[in-house]
Order: sequence, then structure tokens, then C-alpha cells
Amino acid sequence: MRLNGRMSAPEPGPVDDLPAVAPQLRTLRHRASLTLEAAARTAGLSAAHLSRLETGHRQPSLPVLLTLARVYGTTVSELLGESVPERDAIVRAADMEPTRAGGWTYWQAGAPGRGMQSLRVHVPYGSQGDIVRVHPGEEWLYVLKGRLRLRLGDAAHVLLPGDSAHFDSLTPHRIAAADEDGADLLFVHTLLQSPATALCLGPIPHGGTP
Repeated sequence: MRLNGRMSAPEPGPVDDLPAVAPQLRTLRHRASLTLEAAARTAGLSAAHLSRLETGHRQPSLPVLLTLARVYGTTVSELLGESVPERDAIVRAADMEPTRAGGWTYWQAGAPGRGMQSLRVHVPYGSQGDIVRVHPGEEWLYVLKGRLRLRLGDAAHVLLPGDSAHFDSLTPHRIAAADEDGADLLFVHTLLQSPATALCLGPIPHGGTP
């Protein structure tokens, strides 16, 4: 498109990595009876950023997926458009398909639709280390491989393989890999089912969008 004799930058195209996410985000927001502005405010995002997620022009990070799952009273699996015919107590390794979001790679380690979500996560070095999360609930993590930097409030910790952490999610927390090879961990968090539950993601530097 030409404006005043100059070519304008093209609009970014949809992200192809997670094709089911964009329509699911919009559908689940409508199901929760939330406007775009109200959902974005509750999730600690800008309305413009959430709009880009819903139109597929921006790929959601794992913390954002977790945030929106709690806001909409659903699971990360449903946000990703995954469906399981029935709840099975056993999850086989062969059925754990990797999903990449915001640089992280994670595998569902528990059945969807439960009040507690279990994930196996690979956190790359330098990925989302500046995102601070604050929300109701509890989190538990166990380091499988590599070293993990965990900040809880004003305290900084380095967790080694075999170390674990169990904390109240209302404590501002930040997770990052300490080594260039990244870190692998088991991650469990409680899922709040009420769409009206207030939850925020922040503070986030650089304009307020992760």
C-alpha cells in the first residue's frame, strides 16, 4: 500500500505454529461473557495485544496461555484446541505431543479438564526471563535438567536438578533458565475455574506486552 508516495509496511501475517489458538481464544472469551477490553485488563495485557492473539497475528507465550486459561475458567489444552474424548487417569509418553509457545516447549503430563494442570516444560535460555507473574493459586515445580533461576518476591534462587519449589502464586515470580542449554522441569499449577477471578500478568517492561 502506498501512502504519500511511500510504501507502508505490510501488516504481519498470521502465525502458523498454533493455528487452533486464535479462534479458540475468541470463542472462549465469548463463552466467558467478557469483552476484549475486560479480558485484556483482567489478564494484564493490552487490548491491542489480545486482539492480535485472537486474529493469529501474534503467538501467545506459555505464561499468557496459563493466564488466559485461568481468566476463561478453562485449560491450556482447550485453548490449544485439543480435545480428549474422556478423562483418562493414565497419560502415556507416546501421547504427549510437544507444543511450542513463546519459545518454551511443553508437554501435557496430566489429563485435561482437571482442577490441577501438570506440564513437562523446556525453558530455553534467554526466553521470557523478564516476565513477572502474579495470580491466585499455587505452583509446584521440579527441576529435571539444567539450572533454573527462580525469583520469588525479592528473593532470588538457583535450582539444580532434583530441587523443587512450592509457592503461593500471589507471590510475584519469574522463571528463567540459568544455562545456555536451557532447563527442563515438571510444572504443576492449580486452575481456577471462575472466569470472574481477577488475575494479572505483570509488571512487564517494554510497553506492557510480553
